[in-house]
Amino acid sequence: MKLEEGDVVLCTVDRIVGTVVFVKIHSFFSEKTEKEGSIVLSEIAPGRIRNLRDYVVPKKKIVCKVLRISGDHIELSLRRVTQKERKEVMERYKQEKSLRNIFKSIIGEETEKIIDKLTQEESLYDFLERAKEDPEILKSLVGKEKAEKILDILKSQKQKKAVIKKEIVLKSYSPNGLEIIKNILGKIKKSTGAEIRYVSAGRYSLKTEAEDIKSADKNLKEIFLEIEKESKAAGAEFGIK
Repeated sequence: MKLEEGDVVLCTVDRIVGTVVFVKIHSFFSEKTEKEGSIVLSEIAPGRIRNLRDYVVPKKKIVCKVLRISGDHIELSLRRVTQKERKEVMERYKQEKSLRNIFKSIIGEETEKIIDKLTQEESLYDFLERAKEDPEILKSLVGKEKAEKILDILKSQKQKKAVIKKEIVLKSYSPNGLEIIKNILGKIKKSTGAEIRYVSAGRYSLKTEAEDIKSADKNLKEIFLEIEKESKAAGAEFGIK
């Protein structure tokens, strides 16, 4: 598992020694913990910490950011992880865990050996997405009967959509400003399918969804670019809250 400064990783709290928290860092593609990292008190949370265990306790899973790497010593931060980053990593973890359970229910004791083999270069989720398009790659690993059972379960599962909501400011000081705003938002809704709701004067909420949090976030950024383009063309004022 190769780590770089700035990476956001899933960790399990191992032990607390004084004001230093030691964690096991999970492999990027699996639940295995291959490296150890440490978090100093100032990187746990902003401001004064009255009780360290309000934030970290042994065996708790947390999302951290890699600050520095010096040989085998990895310094991490808990407080510098954004809410979006934390949500994305935890959703990915839950997704991978669910897929592993499906494998285990069909394959049994050979599960870890097979998953270790197929996650050398990609996540279990990415592998199974490819397997949906090309079932032969799964059949070659687990056999036709087991592969078909796994794919049947995946097809029957209702995928939970990742949803992102954001508030924007959209104003026009033209005499027909209300009509300009309605036209801009109407175009955006028609071209992107985003859900747009009125909040208060000049403020609107946007909601978009996708198969995963990363895709939903990408969709929202593309919507913002389109609104910005339409607003400039119409002489309207656009901002993101």
